[in-house]
Amino acid sequence: MVAEIDVLSINTIRTLAPDVVQKANSGHPGAPMGCAPMAHTLFAKFIKANPSAPTWINRDRFVLSNGHACALLYIMLHLTGHNISLEDLKQFRQLNSKTPGHPEANHGVTGIEVSTGPLGQGISNAVGLAIAEAHAAATFNRPGFDLIDNYTYVICGDGCLQEGVQAEAASVAGHLQLGKLIVLYDDNHIQIDGDTALGFTEDVNKRFEAYGWHTQVIADGDKDFDGIEAAIEAAKKVTDKPSIIKIRTTIGFGSKNQGEEKVHGAPLGEQDIVNVKSLFGFNPENKFFIPEEVKAYYAEIQKKGVEAYDAWNALFAKYAAAYPDLAAEFTRRVAGELPAGLKEALPRYTPADPAVATRKLSENVLNKIAPILPELIGGSADLTGSNLTRWKGAVDFQPDSTGLGTYAGRYLRFGVREHGMSAICNGIHAYGAHIPFGATFFNFISYGLGAVRLSALSHHQVLYIMTHDSIGLGEDGPTHQPIETLAEIRALPNILSFRPADGNETSGAYLTALQNKTRPSVLILTRQNLPHLVGSTVEKVAFGGYVLQDVEGKADIVLVATGSEVAIAVDTAAELAKLSIKSRVVSFPCWELFDEQSQEYKESVFPEGVPVLSIEAMSTYGWEKWAHASIGINTFGASAPAKDLYKKFGLTPDQIAPKAKKLVDFYAGRTPEYKLRHAF
Repeated sequence: MVAEIDVLSINTIRTLAPDVVQKANSGHPGAPMGCAPMAHTLFAKFIKANPSAPTWINRDRFVLSNGHACALLYIMLHLTGHNISLEDLKQFRQLNSKTPGHPEANHGVTGIEVSTGPLGQGISNAVGLAIAEAHAAATFNRPGFDLIDNYTYVICGDGCLQEGVQAEAASVAGHLQLGKLIVLYDDNHIQIDGDTALGFTEDVNKRFEAYGWHTQVIADGDKDFDGIEAAIEAAKKVTDKPSIIKIRTTIGFGSKNQGEEKVHGAPLGEQDIVNVKSLFGFNPENKFFIPEEVKAYYAEIQKKGVEAYDAWNALFAKYAAAYPDLAAEFTRRVAGELPAGLKEALPRYTPADPAVATRKLSENVLNKIAPILPELIGGSADLTGSNLTRWKGAVDFQPDSTGLGTYAGRYLRFGVREHGMSAICNGIHAYGAHIPFGATFFNFISYGLGAVRLSALSHHQVLYIMTHDSIGLGEDGPTHQPIETLAEIRALPNILSFRPADGNETSGAYLTALQNKTRPSVLILTRQNLPHLVGSTVEKVAFGGYVLQDVEGKADIVLVATGSEVAIAVDTAAELAKLSIKSRVVSFPCWELFDEQSQEYKESVFPEGVPVLSIEAMSTYGWEKWAHASIGINTFGASAPAKDLYKKFGLTPDQIAPKAKKLVDFYAGRTPEYKLRHAF
């Protein structure tokens, strides 16, 4: 039976949440009040964690998918001893506070596993967390040594279950039989527009049953505390299916407007808070009040977490004695250290080597590094044969019962689910000890852009391996040819976009992406074959741009290009030489890294007073930062063989050279505006 201290704790949360939102005069009080029973039950009865060791790999993970209810999460983190103080709660939604308007992972607050707020992302990230747990357990656990055995718990709302990304991820989770994933669905029937009956009348549990989930229902989530606890216990006993527990709650429980959209996204008001506190037996005059009994109760919960952590460390010491090599590998992966010999294993090429598509060169890299980088895990959105992401000897990540693979496998079959794939990859990285990748055609990264954006915001080291990067994919036509896509990616903060020109640059792109541990990378690769270029190197990719080929004395023009157009720039330089025009060729595989170089280095690549012409089979948007003129594509593509398309869009040396000459002539006798302005 539920104890009085549990009731008091739940009511403390129900009264504290309105204070947090009211002080900010902004936020969502209703969901925290309605979800208080399930949140308390999870943190008090189930979640195993140690706030003094917040990155402990075997902690249980908690994801608040309906991130607008973050006052609830911040309160729970405060009660459980994470680094959110009562003063931090009072600074909710204020500048530079630890308690922003939606939870942000990797921004200084412990206990926030993933960034949520964009609905559907959190529950989808949780699928990745559960995949990572299953893989780590299958890789490292040995009889008598269950180093990895944590659960992933989620609270989500109606909004999360309406977003398409969760349907993709939930389908994957059911197929993969992720039994340690448990979702508590806050079925409060309210969204911003009003009752969910206006647009959301499906039977959620039946849908999840069809996905292969275990389902339960709690009819009274406001008062049936015992029922919530029993349902979670029952879910834990189902080891071959993820679980969802539909819990009928009242949004804003205790408010005069409980059960209405009015309590969803606005403060209750001082008078209603007085009513709420009076209803639950609290002094209305006390703000941000936590009874001493509740503090003491949660202090005991913290002690249990410390005991679990200490017991795990003792287990690991015995494990290290029994399996020293495995323990060393486990320690390396948890620490995020790259293995020795990674750079040396990368393929390198000379101009004498045959022309190869960079997607194939990417496969060559994967074949070299996958055996020595066991934390690399990922797959393709049903395009394995086109993306070339499955290395030799790869084993699929699948339930053992299917006969299709094993949880120790590292190749994920995401299916045609680009958005879900990207969100799942975020969760895999958030777990720790893994470097995830997801692959599709570059055009279709736009399907997953919501999750890609959160990769960047949350500092997740996800590798997005994107092939068929331009009109060079040919006959599939404009529906598949990315024109604006690279500009979209370049506009995102804290992300690296690599468009390598040949084999050395492809190897360099992988090396640099793997060395950048706090931001995602997009590797943008060709379908068509490209020659290996004189002057290309693995190492110079880390500079973002570099002089590939130069002339004696001062150049008349700089030709700068990325990817497949670098070879075209080289050939254009040869055409210009026939006209006695001296051209420097700059390969520019990563804008973002070049932008981070010193001003001196930038000026060494783009000398002052020399006009710059960019060449890229993409939108010219953004090139004005680097070039005085640009050759690219500002319309949609067309369906034809690649060679014909490059000719149609003016991306051949014989068509570029006259334009380059015009640029040189235009600036003859005048000084081009210097493009590389100092950043302030």
